[in-house]
Formats: sequence, structure tokens, C-alpha cells
Amino acid sequence: MINIRSASTLRLFVPVRGRPAPEVKWGKAEGEIKETAQIDNTGSYASLVIENVDRFDSGKYTLTAENASGVKSVFISVRVLDSPSPPTNFMVKEITKNSVTLTWEPPLLDGGSKIKHYIVEKRESTRKVYSPITTCNRMSWKVEPLPEGGIFFFRVLAENEYGVGLPAKTAEPIKISEKPQPPGKVSVIDVTHSTVTLTWEKPEHDGGSRISHYEVELAPKDSEAWSVCASVKALETVVTNLLKGEEYQFRVVAVNDKGKSDPRQLVQSVVAKDLNLSGSKSAFINVRVLDSPSAPTNLEVKDVKRTSVSLSWEPPLIDGGAKISHYIVEKREQKRMAFTSVCLPASTDQVKVSEAPLPPGKIVLVDVTRHTVTLSWEKPDHDGGSKITNYFVEMQPKGDDKWTVCSEVKALEATIEGLTTGEEYSFRVIAVNDKGRSDAKPLAAPVLVKDITMEPIINLLFSTYSVKSGDDLKIDVPFKGRPQPEVSWKKDGQLLKQTTRVNVLTSKTSSKIVIKDATKEDVGKYEITLTNSVGTKTAEISVIILDKPGPPSNIKVDEVSADFICLSWDPPTYDGGCQINNYVVEKRDTTTTTWQIVSATVARTSIKVSRLTQGTEYQFRIAAENRYGKSHAIDSAPVVAQYPFEPPGPPTNLHVAHATKTGMLVEWGRPASDGGSPVVGYHVECKDQSSILWTKVNRGLLAETQFKMTGIEEGLLYQFRVYAENIAGIGPCTKASEPVAARDPCESPRNLRVTNITRTSVSLFWEKPETRWRQQNHWLPGRSTGERPGEVGQVWRNQVHPHYSVRSEGECRVLL
Repeated sequence: MINIRSASTLRLFVPVRGRPAPEVKWGKAEGEIKETAQIDNTGSYASLVIENVDRFDSGKYTLTAENASGVKSVFISVRVLDSPSPPTNFMVKEITKNSVTLTWEPPLLDGGSKIKHYIVEKRESTRKVYSPITTCNRMSWKVEPLPEGGIFFFRVLAENEYGVGLPAKTAEPIKISEKPQPPGKVSVIDVTHSTVTLTWEKPEHDGGSRISHYEVELAPKDSEAWSVCASVKALETVVTNLLKGEEYQFRVVAVNDKGKSDPRQLVQSVVAKDLNLSGSKSAFINVRVLDSPSAPTNLEVKDVKRTSVSLSWEPPLIDGGAKISHYIVEKREQKRMAFTSVCLPASTDQVKVSEAPLPPGKIVLVDVTRHTVTLSWEKPDHDGGSKITNYFVEMQPKGDDKWTVCSEVKALEATIEGLTTGEEYSFRVIAVNDKGRSDAKPLAAPVLVKDITMEPIINLLFSTYSVKSGDDLKIDVPFKGRPQPEVSWKKDGQLLKQTTRVNVLTSKTSSKIVIKDATKEDVGKYEITLTNSVGTKTAEISVIILDKPGPPSNIKVDEVSADFICLSWDPPTYDGGCQINNYVVEKRDTTTTTWQIVSATVARTSIKVSRLTQGTEYQFRIAAENRYGKSHAIDSAPVVAQYPFEPPGPPTNLHVAHATKTGMLVEWGRPASDGGSPVVGYHVECKDQSSILWTKVNRGLLAETQFKMTGIEEGLLYQFRVYAENIAGIGPCTKASEPVAARDPCESPRNLRVTNITRTSVSLFWEKPETRWRQQNHWLPGRSTGERPGEVGQVWRNQVHPHYSVRSEGECRVLL
């Protein structure tokens, strides 16, 4: 296996031997070798060179050598370390009115490294730049929430340790929508013997995508064999080629980009026959066939007694072309087979048979106030054979035996007025026709005359209303309550002010807000309050105006350096009623008036602005953008691109810790102030006391707080100074150190011992150090105990006697 980084040159060299000289051929198992590859084949070797390799050059390469004696092949596996190829089988699995579910499979080429994660991005169809959605390890992602009706492209990219690979994209824009709801009510406009004209209403919701057309389907009655008979864009169609006299069922399906809705079926079936929809006229032609009459109809036994039976019937449907002269009634016993006549033939003049009607149907209490009662009832089951002319409503106060007529009406409802508050009344209703009155139908329970109270009830149609800026907005809120509630409106906690643009219309059953030419000032929480003597009800309605967003707020400079500045800000308080897609960040040098775009696709509320010039003063401005446009920009305060700290102060406590004739050890302490940034090192300078020029003695930056200097001249006095350095630069130097001579220190006294100790004294004895002299790097013969100071140019600073006494209590120490 050969591993090679992307953009490098692949060189494959294989020695080849054979007699006769073999014919050599290169190949690739997973495809063809690049045309730009350089192939050099000779009788002794074969080489393959591919410059600027990429992930597609990975694979198994084959070298085949063939001559008259046989064929040999060798395989060489090459893995190009690169970012991965695009994910495969990228598709949209599901679309709803506010989300899209994406799925994909791993890339064919992983770039020689394990896939770390996938990056999912989107862009609106009106924009050119993708914005990130998420980073995930799964191979599916549900993107939500998305604006209904929005049109987006999506893509997914794989990332490994070598970088982000190529994207897999949706070929066509994806509209955020779903299948529409069924069409509204289907009606028949016209019917002929071969056509039916149908009309229907639009669906309540189009699924977020425009309805492309409607499909009309038909099926014979009592059959499920539906077939499409028309496809139209309008809300009306004429179905043709029907069979005369056949009965059909019809249904309509709405279709948008995402599919078909559930069907909406015509309530009743339709018979294909000619109809005149302008009206109807009837004409009767009497045809008299002279024959015996048909049988009487509706024969019923009305009453049975011990010795008699009462029968009733209705005339025959066909009288045989002549007046019925009489009826013959016959009977037979159950055990006999033959009927016998029970009465002589009789004839009478035609009379109208009628009687008083039956009592009215169910009586219902409709309303009660402090002085009135409203009742309603149903018609009698039978009108007695004569039309009901009117109804009497009677009442009876509690404790009174007398019923009095309080209302006479022809309708099935009556309102009784002039009642006494707090009194209890019983009511009953009587139906009247030409033959008289029916029995009375009483109300089930007595009624106490007083105002019916009911806490206000608000029936919100919607809790959120949205409208595009510039369009009119209507908010209708039905309600009920007894007594009639008072209505008040608030917006964001304040009483709603009516203007020429904002009006409130209130009736007994609803209250409506009408806003003309809606603007973003109309955004907010609207609160309706209903109040009556029983209680108070409140409901809240959110109003969203779809417009470009407001500007961001609260720009903050989070970090300043010499070549970059980090900014952050708060999102707009008003987002335009939809998601903020991105922010546009611009900058300008304060010496100019020209703004430059830093980035127009910032997805978060922060950015690091790089490639700035140190010491230059900049100003930034930021605007928010959604699907309806870009907001006004908000400007930042001017800010200078510089390090946020200073060079450090001078080091402290500089001194020469040790000196010899060949070198000195210089030590110092850290500066009292590091300038806000850690000290990265130190610089040391040196000069002899008689010179005015300082010389830097360290080659590289010193990390320690000491420095050993060598190469000095014996006997000279040297001074030192030190500088500290941080990221901001080199700070001021220390004061020059005290001059120190370049000589070896004298030896210590020898053989120190205590010779005597008393209660009040200690006697010590030591020997003077041995002194040797050197001249021009040669030791001189002989030794000196230093008894005669000043020999060979040596000057003693002091002379100490070798005997010393201490007359004091406590612990004593002698330094020599």
C-alpha cells in the first residue's frame, strides 16, 4: 500500500525482466488511468508518473508483462490522502409544510481517512451562498423549522482529517410544502342527457405549494371503479360523453407539486338527463279510461269493541272514469274461505273529513330576560286534515289556577313580554285549525323570569395572524355572554388607539380589528377583554408582519489584536416575522468613507475580522437579512487594531551573583508589571565601566532570569543592564548594575577552631589562607601567608588578627 498526500506526484517504478523482452501495460482496476499520466516502459523497467494527484487517483494499479513465455501481473494499491468525495444517494426523503428530511450514504472515496462528520447546508433559491445548518454523524437530518412556501437548495459534505470534501447537492430547488387539503364543497350547476357541469371551492390550505390543477373523477353509482374524466385548472368543469339515463358519482382531487389531496365527493349521485334550470311548468292531460275502480287505499281498523269494528279507508287512486257510487264492505271468519257483505250499497255526497289538530311538538325555552320569555316549538304530528291557522300561547303565574292567552302567532316561535321580574310562570301552546283547537302542550318546567347570566366566552378563530407588510389585516373574534359584555382591546399591555388606519368594529356577537396597510409597528400581542356582571375573559392574539428585519443591536468588541478584531452583537428585536437568514458585516478605515464587505453570509451573531493593519482605526457596521430583504445597518464605535497590552516594565533586583576572572553570573527578578501579556524572554547588555557603549551579550531570547557571561578581560570592572520582552515588544531597561571586577575571589581562611570557652567568652583560632601569585599565566614559586600586606602589588583592604575574643552571652558566628 502506497500512501500519498493530495496534490503530490505519484511515481511508480517497477523493474521488468524477461526473454524475449516482454510487452508491458499499465491498468487500473476501478477505472482508467488519467490521460495526463506519464508512462515510460522499456525492456528493463516500467514507470508511471501522475502529477497533482487527487482522491480519484486512489485504487489498485495493475502492471502486466507479457511475452511468448507467459503473462505476469503485479498489483500496487495507492491511497491518496485527501478530503472525501461527495456523499452518495443524496435525496429528499420527506417534505412537510415546515421541514425537509434529507438522507444520504457514505462517499465512495473516504480520502484515506475515517469520515469525522457530515456538514449539512442550505441556501434560498434567490441567493448564491450556502449557510450551514448542522454538523452530524448520522446519514439523515430533518431540517426545521423552514418557512412555508420557501424554495431552498440543500447540500451535504463529508469531512475527514484532511479537510472538507466535495458536496452532494439537490439537483432542483425544493419547495417547502405538502399535499393540499381536499377541495371545498362540490356542487352541480347543470345536467343534460350527456353532460354534467360541476363546480367546487378551493381547498382551505394548498399545502404551501400552488395548486397546479384539479382532477375530476367519476364512477357508476354503487361502484368503486373511479376514473379520471377531467383535469382542469379552474374551479368548474363540464363532464361530457355520459350515457343518457345512467346514474353517476363524482369527486374532485386537488393536485400540487407534492401530490394529490384526498378526494371531495359530491353528496348525491347524478342522473344524466335533460333539466331546465330556469324554472318548471306543469301541464295536466286527463285521460279517462272507463273501467271499474281500483282498490280503496289505506284501509285501517280504527276501533274494536266487543260487538263492532270501526274501519276507515281512502278513495281508490283510479276511479275507472266515473264517480264512485258506493263502497262494499265484506267480511269473512277466519275458518271460512268466502267473504260475505256486511252492509247495503250506499252513496253519499263528497264531504271534507277533518278534525282538530294534534298538540304541537316539543316546546323549547329559547331565552329569558327580566321582563320577557321566548319559546319555540315544533309542528303537530297531524294537522287534523286542515291547515294550521295559528297558535295560542297561554301562561299561568305560580299559585294561580287560571290560564290566560298571552300570545297568538302563526310562526313556531313567540316572545311573551310584560312579565314581572322574579315571578315564576308556566306556559303551554295550542294549535288551531278550521275545526278547532288541539290539546295544550305544556313547557316541561316553570320559568323564573329574570336575566340569564353567562360568563363571557371567546371563540378564537386563530391565535396568530400574519400578513405581509403593506397588506390589510382583519382580526375577527366571535364571543357571547349575558348580559352583553363590554369589549376592550389592548396592544402590548396598552389600550389600543384607533386611528384612520386602525379601527375596531364591535357587534353583539363579535369584535373585529381592521388594520389598513399593515406595518411593523403593528407587530405585537393584542389582547381582547370581555367584561360583564358575571365575570371577565381575556384572550391573546399574536400579530406578525412579514417584512425585512430591524437592525441588530448592542455591537460589542470582544477581542482586539494587531491584525484581527472579534465582534459580537444581539439579533434584531424584530425579525420581520420569519427566520434571520444571515448577517452582512462591513468595515471601513476611519480615514475614508468607503465601506468594504467583510462577509455577507454570517450565520451567527459573532465574527472574527482578520487581515487588519496594525495601528489603523476601523469602524464596522452590521445588517440583518431575511427572505423579505435587508435591514438598516448599525454602526460600531471606532476601534484601533492593536495589541490590548503594553511592553513589560524593567526587570528588578539586577546584580552580579558571582564573578571570576573569566566570567560573571548575572541574576535579576521578573518585572513588577508584565504589561498585560506574559514575558517571553530577556535581553542582557554589558560594558566596562570606562566605556559609554553598551553591547548585547545574548544571542537568543533568554527564558531564565540569569545569564552567565564569559570571555571577559581580567581586572576590568563590568556593568550590566537587562530588558524584558512580551508580544507587544521590548520594555525599558534596568538601571546599570554596580561595577564588578573580573577577578577570582580570595580563598577562605583555613583550620577554624575553638580554643577555649568560658561563661562569658569564646576563643577562636584560624590560619590565614594560602596565597599564590601568577604572572603572565605562570604560577610564581613560593607561598605567602599574607603576613606582609602589599607584596607583589597586592593591597589588603584590612588585616584581621588571628585571635579574637567575644565577651557576650548567646551564640556567636565569625565570618572570615
